[in-house]
Amino acid sequence: MPLDDYRITSGKRFNLAGFDPGSKPFTQGDKQDDQARIAQLSGELDLEQDIFYAEHRRKILVVLQGMDTSGKDGTVRSVFRSFDPLGIRVVSFKAPTPEELARDYLWRVHLQVPRAGEIVLFNRSHYEDVLITRVHGWIDGDECERRYRQIRAFETLLTETGTTIVKCFLHISKDEQKARLEARLADPQKQWKFDPTDLAERKHWKAYMDAYESAIAATSTPECPWYIVPADSKTHRNLMVAEILSAVFRQLKPAYPPPQPDLAKVKIE
Repeated sequence: MPLDDYRITSGKRFNLAGFDPGSKPFTQGDKQDDQARIAQLSGELDLEQDIFYAEHRRKILVVLQGMDTSGKDGTVRSVFRSFDPLGIRVVSFKAPTPEELARDYLWRVHLQVPRAGEIVLFNRSHYEDVLITRVHGWIDGDECERRYRQIRAFETLLTETGTTIVKCFLHISKDEQKARLEARLADPQKQWKFDPTDLAERKHWKAYMDAYESAIAATSTPECPWYIVPADSKTHRNLMVAEILSAVFRQLKPAYPPPQPDLAKVKIE
């Protein structure tokens, strides 16, 4: 599987336009086969998570970023459906509250990073502070560069204290976003998902693509890589994220902790 082709560990020569949102590099052949593979991987990941939680030593932070309708919620529901809720937590970052605005922008993020044995999913993240803020001119270029540096330092702190960071950009095309927004409008059971502000943000599509390209280029490192996940196909998006996590666990090789000494001598009356 060509994971290396979609893993960005350095900003040198990185060009987002070189990645086709409609490609399916991890497809098994057809949708049913892909869904079966996702179910298989989800079950395997569930076991790995159980061992990881019992190990209670390291941490995993999964960052899901993407344009509206790219499928952050759908990825969480599909890929992590079998995980034990004791060892996983989903955090969604909304507009900062007055209390959060009174502090540095990373303060609220640091509060939510994983504890030992825990997997935390960021549904949007600290990267909003170099995306929407940059697109709308709330910060200038100099401040954006400072934040790139601060984010790299923040993520280095996390990795050096036992956190594995997995950053996924769910790469959807503008045409596919249009189709998904129209589907929401047409389905009474999905209309609650429709937000008119999505249309306003859609007008800044090119600026967002530029902002994502700059942010990914500036914050990709071997320790904290970005993965570009083609997301026009929902099934393939979920499959690829599951494959990425499977590769992460193969690298981590979690193991149950050894039993306490003299456990064999214990007698329960």
